[in-house]
Amino acid sequence: MPQAPQSPAPGSIVMLSTGWCGYCKRLKTQLSSAGIPVTEIDIETDPSFIEFIESVNDGNRTVPTVVYPDGTAATNPTLNQVKSALGI
Repeated sequence: MPQAPQSPAPGSIVMLSTGWCGYCKRLKTQLSSAGIPVTEIDIETDPSFIEFIESVNDGNRTVPTVVYPDGTAATNPTLNQVKSALGI
């Protein structure tokens, strides 16, 4: 079983990303504007979660991969999808 990030606190998310990912930067900016707390993990500097990303993305290293407080994950979600998952 791949190592999953620790589940975030209610109302916040963990975002697995890279420094060069435009989709990651856009989502991070949108989440910040919406006041949603984010714990960002850059998988290039901390590769310990790469297997987890691959396990929830059909073997692909797709970022951003978001982890919600209930332990579920989403790939490249929109701001509205994040809000919906968080009940906001």
